[in-house]
Amino acid sequence: MANKSRDVTEAELSVLQVLWCQGPLTIRGITEILEPQRVDAYYSTVKKLLERLETKGFVKREPAGIAFTYEATIDRDDLVGRRLQEVAETLCEGSLTPLLTQLAQHHDLSRKQQKVLMDLIDDLAKQNKKP
Repeated sequence: MANKSRDVTEAELSVLQVLWCQGPLTIRGITEILEPQRVDAYYSTVKKLLERLETKGFVKREPAGIAFTYEATIDRDDLVGRRLQEVAETLCEGSLTPLLTQLAQHHDLSRKQQKVLMDLIDDLAKQNKKP
């Protein structure tokens, strides 16, 4: 199972989402997006969240003049995969099949989503046939 100390909290996730959407930013830049009405009050919170994310290996910082810019080192798909695997291990004895079944049966998938899913299944089947 995933190491809980390396998991991303909801507050950390909000910072990662900003970095995924906007690209590298300074602490102030992130704070202005997350809390535009309270930049000064929220600045130290964002700084602490970035320190935790950097310790966990999810962001890196680069010097940018007198400040640092922060950039996500994990992409959204990788984090989704980590979390799904954790749920599978916790609730489904490691199998992703019950999760996929639930998603397919209990959410109305558009034709486009169905096609993407079928194409993925076809690609996986082809990969499994290769020697």
